Amino acid sequence: MSEDKNIAGNLLDAARAKLEEGVDRARAVGHDIASMVGNDPLENAADKANAAAARLEAEGHNAQADHHLSELKKD
Repeated sequence: MSEDKNIAGNLLDAARAKLEEGVDRARAVGHDIASMVGNDPLENAADKANAAAARLEAEGHNAQADHHLSELKKD
């Protein structure tokens, strides 16, 4: 039963990380759009920086998901 619980936990953690990755990527797209339609160059630059930060977070969540999936392969 403990192994089943570990498998379920890894699956849940991987799914959660992938969901968070998707949210981060959507947030990055929103910032990209905002950077293209704004009139203030400083705000546009801030939106571009926020988009880059969101993409970095997405990559981190992707790495977490990959880690949890590799743990599944070990089980």
